[in-house]
Amino acid sequence: MSDKQETSKPVSRRQFMGTAAAAAALAASTAPRAFGQAASPNERLGAGVIGCGGRAGSHMQALNWLKDHGGNVDIVAACDVYRPRLNKAVQKYTIPKAYMDHRELLADPNVDVVFIATPDHHHAYAAIDAVQAGKDVYCEKPVTHWRQFEVVKRLAQEVTKSGRVFQLGTQGMSDAAYLQMRKLVQDGLIGQPIHAECGYFRVGDWGERGMRIDDPNAVPGPDLNWEAFLGDSPKRPFDVSRFFRWRMYEDYAGGPSTDLFPHSLTPVMSILGVKWPSTAVATGGKFRYEEREVPDTFNMLMDFPEKITVAVLGTQGNDYQGTGGRGAPGRVPIVRGWDGTLTIEKEEVVFTPADGSDKKPQRFPVDHKEDFTEYVRSFLDCCRERNTATLSPVDLAYYTQTALIMGMLALREGKTAKFDPQSETIIM
Repeated sequence: MSDKQETSKPVSRRQFMGTAAAAAALAASTAPRAFGQAASPNERLGAGVIGCGGRAGSHMQALNWLKDHGGNVDIVAACDVYRPRLNKAVQKYTIPKAYMDHRELLADPNVDVVFIATPDHHHAYAAIDAVQAGKDVYCEKPVTHWRQFEVVKRLAQEVTKSGRVFQLGTQGMSDAAYLQMRKLVQDGLIGQPIHAECGYFRVGDWGERGMRIDDPNAVPGPDLNWEAFLGDSPKRPFDVSRFFRWRMYEDYAGGPSTDLFPHSLTPVMSILGVKWPSTAVATGGKFRYEEREVPDTFNMLMDFPEKITVAVLGTQGNDYQGTGGRGAPGRVPIVRGWDGTLTIEKEEVVFTPADGSDKKPQRFPVDHKEDFTEYVRSFLDCCRERNTATLSPVDLAYYTQTALIMGMLALREGKTAKFDPQSETIIM
């Protein structure tokens, strides 16, 4: 579930899309569904990419692969506030239109869908503008910055109202294990859920300090729009490190809580079928890497109204994950119920009965693992079908990001964060 993962060779399309269809059916009870005039399954879509940095490279790579392998999609426009980076992407992928203002890209009639891979604090604003412009949206995680709770709430409202298709860039949701675990929980195998844990462990902060400074002599001007980069963040004088290594700074990022934990918590929230937590507490800080503002270690506990506790644990100072053996830095989820526990061991979902239960141990082969290219393909198929129940829809993004924002605020303020579901507000 790492953002460094390269585009992989797709699994069988029939196998994957069968699971995607099942995911849509399962999500229908919670995801907003708005059907317009369905497009032909063979209709060619024009994609616009907003942001041309490292993660956007994976988007463009996947789109380019799909273009050549029956995906019926073309990258027709790209946008970035730094012209050299924009020009590099345009040249590499032969993109016909280049913009430095995302609103100009959204006004391009050849753009049907947008892929947003900007710094975190721009995600939701660009997504809101996109759905209001009549575009479908694939948005990178986190869906917002940790200080933008009101913005993520507005995004959820705007997407629902628009009926546009939205999918968050939590590509781990393409892993069939999570769909299978959700179905088993819904079928009552573990009984009443009571506790779950997940997290993210690795060594190194290459995602923060390791970000490349393309040009140490870069300055604001016609080729670098510093004001556009700042957006709604605090106004500061230009700093080359802040511009290129923005993940190091609290103004633009949150460290593990918002950069890494969306990958781990999103599947667990989906498996449990929960919405907002009632309370959240958190601990952590900079325990290994001092040359950064954001934490490198973050741990949070949440209680949900359904009487379920979820623990999200992680550090960038050690990569031991415990059992599971799936080869990803995301801690394998463990979901406990009154009657037993579900987890994943290699390529099987494993059920272990609780003490006193009359149920028997069971193992379920996982249909297929995560595949980013097929995750993108499934999103494009939803766009053609006008099916808003994507593998990671906007309501799930809203619930998960609210939980992570509550944890970040709890850590920063040393308080318990509480949520009022009636007014949809966070209370410290």
